Amino acid sequence: MAGCLACLRPVHGRERHHPRCARRLFGADAAPQLDLGSAEFQTVALATVGRSSLAGVQRKISVGILAGRRTLRVELGGGGRFILKPQVPEFPALPENEHLTMELARAFGLAVPDTTLLELADGTLAYVVVRFDRPPEGGKRRQEDFCQLRLLPPAAKYDGTATDCADVIRRYSAEPGADLVRLFETFVFAYWVGNGDLHQKNLSLLADEAGRHLLSPTYDQVCTALYPGLDSRLGLPFAPDESHADRAAWLRFARHCGMPERGVRRILERPRGSLRAAAATLERSHLPVALHSRYLEVLRARAAVLAD
Repeated sequence: MAGCLACLRPVHGRERHHPRCARRLFGADAAPQLDLGSAEFQTVALATVGRSSLAGVQRKISVGILAGRRTLRVELGGGGRFILKPQVPEFPALPENEHLTMELARAFGLAVPDTTLLELADGTLAYVVVRFDRPPEGGKRRQEDFCQLRLLPPAAKYDGTATDCADVIRRYSAEPGADLVRLFETFVFAYWVGNGDLHQKNLSLLADEAGRHLLSPTYDQVCTALYPGLDSRLGLPFAPDESHADRAAWLRFARHCGMPERGVRRILERPRGSLRAAAATLERSHLPVALHSRYLEVLRARAAVLAD
């Protein structure tokens, strides 16, 4: 049975959000209303640009919450505290897919922003994520993605490798050792869930309160393997001539990140140890039941590759 639209844990009766989840996300005991349907949101959405089919069709809308915290509104200037993604006809249940995958990322141990699903006026579900670059007290923290840090245009977001990303961490992070481990974990997770859309615009450094730049929370994690025709291999290979993510390739990448082998092996074995909990989360998710077995098949097969 599907759970809370935010945390996916069981809810009572016809409840869609736990009051504590609504308070954490929106500062009120109930989630705000959305007056528009999926089609209307598509007309005001800003399309992202890039090689991937997902990036070409998925819309991201900046929304803010009105006084009284009962309604969300579109922020055309991009200044809202939330990003909303409605349904995409080309890729059924993409919002449900992303929400589930981000909850799996949280359980995996990655830093993840608060996320939820919200029901639009037409009854469809949209994915909503709290922007981590806009703190509740106002203002905006500096965030630069890896394309910007490598002086690449947005269209070149796939023109690089995982090792290039590690080199960005070494050069710009205030805590390169810890962030290299986090980067490695991010790539492992993306592979495990069949995300072929992890590119250089989906990796960023974020300034903290002291102005230090650290790897940002993970975002835009989705199982592309659910959709025929989308590439589910890593969007950024380990090296220009190395596109297969077998166990030996992971160990080579870990050495490039300067990680001790014992810790690396624990990370590579984490997906296999997480399978039972992931299956339970999948059952409570709002992803259509018809896609459950395919998602679980991806998790099982890739956990076996990582654990060797």
